[in-house]
Amino acid sequence: MPKPVGAITRGTTNPNRLRRVDNFIAYRCEVLLKEAARPLVIDLGYGASPVTAVELRGRLAAAVSADVAVVGLEIDPVRVSAAQPFADPPRLEFRRGGFELAGLAPVVVRAFNVLRQYDEAEVTAAWRTMTATGALLVEGTCDELGRIATWVVVEHGTPRTLTLSARLPVLEHPAVFAERLPKSLIHHNVPGHPVHEMLRALGRAWETEASPFGPRQRWLSTVRRMRIEGWPVLDGPARWRLGELTLPYPHPTAPPDRP
Repeated sequence: MPKPVGAITRGTTNPNRLRRVDNFIAYRCEVLLKEAARPLVIDLGYGASPVTAVELRGRLAAAVSADVAVVGLEIDPVRVSAAQPFADPPRLEFRRGGFELAGLAPVVVRAFNVLRQYDEAEVTAAWRTMTATGALLVEGTCDELGRIATWVVVEHGTPRTLTLSARLPVLEHPAVFAERLPKSLIHHNVPGHPVHEMLRALGRAWETEASPFGPRQRWLSTVRRMRIEGWPVLDGPARWRLGELTLPYPHPTAPPDRP
């Protein structure tokens, strides 16, 4: 087996914490998984409890195919041992591994709340390693209960899209996404950078679309306004209704020169 690459995460997790991204993976990766000869998904860095890996397998089996297999990878051998009672091979296994994916060749990799503890300079190399065999990577971060989450879809080491996702009944303002941005973007949320301009526009749209009809209608109107204003909003109302907003990845740029 290849030597695990990476560092042990803090391990914090909760049941249903990753429900939002799991449902996105089922939507975004359904065709990839159904067409794969071996529909394997890796849950990288599942933490001190295997609960989110168990939930991922259950959701993909229900929404995509019963043939989807999930392998949870952890660098900490103690966590791997503790997860074994929850294993159900060949559909759900737990192994020791890191960014090198334990030598496996998955179709999809989910890496959540992992890269947040790394330096930004390490992110690109981690992306490239996790997608080296052609896997689609969904990498991001969320709050402790999974009510606010953001993630990027990475192909061949290159980020393609950014998704913001919220439980709408508790969303007070889109500004809360700023503190949960992926590691690759969180330090670029300053004036002159694309992600900052996007969040500022989202906040303005939210404030403009205040409505007596509840948070879901307000969010739908907010996303529509973003599209009307020229932002390249992806997907459609069926995804927006879930509290999602997906855009092409806002590649960081140098801030403008100042006198």
